Amino acid sequence: MNVIIVVGINWGDEGKGRIVDLLAQNADFVIRYQGGNNAGHTIMNEFGKFKLHLIPSGIFSTGTVNVLGPGTVINLEALSNEMMELKGQGIEISESNFVVSDRAVICFPFHVLQDEYEEARLGANAFGSTKRGIAPIYADLASKYAIQTNALLKPSFLKAQIERVVDYKNRIFLNVYGRPALKAEDVLRWALEYGERVKPHLRDVVELFAARQGGGGTAVLEAQLGALRDIVYGIYPFTTSSCTLSHFGSVGSGLFWRTTPRVIGVMKAFSTCVGAGPFVTEILGELADNIRERSDEYGAATGRARRIGHFDAVASRYGVRLQTSSALALTKLDTLSGLKSLKICTQYDIGGKRTTSFPHYSDLVGAKPAYIDMPGWQEDIRSVRRYDDLPAAAKTYVETIERLVECPIEYISVGPERESIILRGDNARHSAIWQRDHAGKPQL
Repeated sequence: MNVIIVVGINWGDEGKGRIVDLLAQNADFVIRYQGGNNAGHTIMNEFGKFKLHLIPSGIFSTGTVNVLGPGTVINLEALSNEMMELKGQGIEISESNFVVSDRAVICFPFHVLQDEYEEARLGANAFGSTKRGIAPIYADLASKYAIQTNALLKPSFLKAQIERVVDYKNRIFLNVYGRPALKAEDVLRWALEYGERVKPHLRDVVELFAARQGGGGTAVLEAQLGALRDIVYGIYPFTTSSCTLSHFGSVGSGLFWRTTPRVIGVMKAFSTCVGAGPFVTEILGELADNIRERSDEYGAATGRARRIGHFDAVASRYGVRLQTSSALALTKLDTLSGLKSLKICTQYDIGGKRTTSFPHYSDLVGAKPAYIDMPGWQEDIRSVRRYDDLPAAAKTYVETIERLVECPIEYISVGPERESIILRGDNARHSAIWQRDHAGKPQL
């Protein structure tokens, strides 16, 4: 099976959903392989505008099976509501086009409460969590207190597991947070109510994919968040609690391939960040507000305003390397139209020393950006569909970024609609030429 993995290069919110929506038109499977409803993918196509949180972005493509893999965490209530909302908008959600792994784990309301309690306890030192219960449920998975979705098929087993976990959680709620105890019967009632809509979609996805291996077809894997939020290689501890990298795709999806996947990294034409933690190229004031408004930079899951920054080539090259991207998609280039000049960060100044390497959090806190200046363009490029028709300054900006991050840019988004994407010539030919011309030439 041909495998394409769509991943984030930066802090998340890069526009992965729209790339998956585009690729899904020719895909047999679209698979989410990590995370939960703590982020959102905004899609605009012929059916309308949608904000997806759990359901994969291939749900709009006829004949595509959309899968929540075993590496995901499932809030049953959130998923149930999302399914009903999409159905209400005329989108098919059936057992034939939407599957949930029976090895994914359930994110309960008490995980959300624990997330809120911990952020409140941390106060000024909070991590900027989305408060969707993601850290507590992944912690429970590691400590073997999580409950897999297959328990929904066995009520007596589910009841016993909930009683075990509630006893554990009550010790934390009472002794650490001084909060009221949970009632196991309330938790069980919630699981049975919202699990009823999810149960028909549960499948052993390893068997599902194994039956298709060797038979051709295409699977598109959809990551959540970006490389800089990875639990191991990201800006720890200001990260998510799962692995956001392409390399986790096989484990988190349940699709164990024998061929080399194609990895498409997605990044914006400028930098954005949601939540706390260091953000080296952050800009404030009128310019940031201008870019935020014209780009609609507000979190799809929380509605929080995103922090805005100049394009960070140091962080992006690091993300490209972590993801082993073979090609890139550059989104929201159109929203930079009208700016007189642009900046690209090519180095960090840390304690008076310049570096092109992305450092650990302890050094990142005091890092200062070193920029190169680029000319802007005044033309409205939203209707452009051929790379050669872009303004010269826009092409120079794209090609400079491409050179600095050391990976070919093959998709350029100039609007939110599915069709508002410039394909950079023949993608395969462009990649081969780029690799030949840039082999062994570090550019930062």
